[in-house]
Amino acid sequence: MYAVLDIETTGGKYNEEGITEIAIYRFDGHKVEDQFISLINPEKEIQPFVVKLTGINNKMLHSAPKFYEVAKRIIEITDNCTLVAHNAQFDYRILQTEFRRLGYDYQRKSLCTVELSKELLPEQPSYSLGKLVRALGIPVSDRHRANGDAMATVKLFKLLLSKDVNKKIVQNNIRQEQVGQLNPRLIEIVGRLPSDTGVFYMYNADGELIYLSKSSNIRKKVNKIFINSAPKNRKIQKEVKTVSFDLTGNILIAELKEIQESLRNKPRYNSKRKQKFTHALYLNQQDDSLLRLVVNKFDSQRERVINFVNYNQALKVQQDILLEFELSNNDAQLREINPQAPQNKEEIKSYNKRVRSAVHKYSLSKGSFAIIDKGRTVNEQSVILFIKGKLKGYGFFELNHQLNNLEILQSIITPMEDVEAARYCIERYVRKKPKLKTLHFETQKITQ
Repeated sequence: MYAVLDIETTGGKYNEEGITEIAIYRFDGHKVEDQFISLINPEKEIQPFVVKLTGINNKMLHSAPKFYEVAKRIIEITDNCTLVAHNAQFDYRILQTEFRRLGYDYQRKSLCTVELSKELLPEQPSYSLGKLVRALGIPVSDRHRANGDAMATVKLFKLLLSKDVNKKIVQNNIRQEQVGQLNPRLIEIVGRLPSDTGVFYMYNADGELIYLSKSSNIRKKVNKIFINSAPKNRKIQKEVKTVSFDLTGNILIAELKEIQESLRNKPRYNSKRKQKFTHALYLNQQDDSLLRLVVNKFDSQRERVINFVNYNQALKVQQDILLEFELSNNDAQLREINPQAPQNKEEIKSYNKRVRSAVHKYSLSKGSFAIIDKGRTVNEQSVILFIKGKLKGYGFFELNHQLNNLEILQSIITPMEDVEAARYCIERYVRKKPKLKTLHFETQKITQ
């Protein structure tokens, strides 16, 4: 659990500042569970440059509560939480100073989104909150006010959690937790999990990730593991101390996260994933100038339209595509489809155009485009990005974002290795959902 906060102060000498405004969001990594926002009477004058920056003046704070009047609420909303702030060292110091004046020793773990951003977003030119969220396309209102900056930090932190594919943030927090605070019974762990689509992560008492998996119903799948008597599941049941999760909104993003994070983290109870392709659909052009969609044995050295794990699957998809684009003929069972031969160049051109349209729709090996699907909430969508036929990664964006800015789109993407297993999952998913929205970009405007 996290307490994302922002504090505005009077300015002045070090350790003599007073709080003028505070905003705290209790955040579980997915949604805000509680919030506290208030002006604070610092009982001292505000520096003129601070008034100009924040718009908060002494008159506004005359009837605001003093810090001791809200101290209990701050303790409660941050209880058992890691404090998260942009430049956390400053906000944490200010809080500790105020509590010290009341004779209370305020201690919390803390995370700094500046430091996390430098590690997880190394390409950014600036790490000030305003410039960083603007570069990432994160909407922010009431800049330099505690509520606006705290909410912007929540959205930034949510993005950083999705970028943290090695799960260092979660692991470091678990190592610092006391074992007595962890749920001792498996049923209690299951009770905290959602019945939604995503990826779940199982950790032992040392914060080691021992198992991860995707599911369209996280609670149901974890419960199944906990009641199953197979040897591997019994070992997991004995070792697991906590389970975290990432919601993805759709099963394709969950599959991609599972593939990527299994490869990177290598949890000991995850089986090594091997995607063995036997056949593929190829685009051939022979002496008669006709383009042909051909099923043949898988060859990693040849450019492929779609990969398959068996011949029957390849043949079925080939026939479906030929029928959809009116490329079939009365000998559709042949592995190499010979259409009724066009009689002239115009007919050949028209026929080849339909073949290219089929390849354009189903191949992931050409062009630069984004596949859009539903996100984790009703106000969000997911995106999978390909640039020049290469898988770049996946991410999430709010519905009011403009995706015509490719630079922003690339910045919100969680990078992913372009492995065959991932491409196979995407190809299979796209075939099952032919109405998925796809945005295509002009290659000459794209930088790698």
